Amino acid sequence: MSKLHHIGIAVRDLGRALETWRALLGVEAGPPVDVTEEGVRIAFLKAGEPKVELLEPLGPESVIARHIEKRGEGIHHVAFSVPDIRAAMERLRAQGVPLLDAEPRFRGGNRYVAFCHPKGANGVLTELVQYLSPEAEAEGY
Repeated sequence: MSKLHHIGIAVRDLGRALETWRALLGVEAGPPVDVTEEGVRIAFLKAGEPKVELLEPLGPESVIARHIEKRGEGIHHVAFSVPDIRAAMERLRAQGVPLLDAEPRFRGGNRYVAFCHPKGANGVLTELVQYLSPEAEAEGY
């Protein structure tokens, strides 16, 4: 069974966006983390379930930079927590859902992620997330 985990929002300036979203939600954020292999700096805000993930491009060639250039700042993806990411990917493949990842990516030291192509979800980029432990998921960053 999957559950809505977070909504990813593409932003130009993470520091400014964190100020805005902290004020809007009245919550603190986890520490910003650079995901250099994807050219992005991220920070999560614990706003209950789901969380909010802010994504800032590290350079003009990153996927997030191209997204902002084409569509502007705003919602980039929705993410669902799954107990077994490989099984979820196999189930989606069997149903004909196109995946952007052939294998899950290890991210942030505590989770695996994989993305489904927007063509398979009514135009919405969808992320699957599997945490390594319940403690890592409870931490939420």
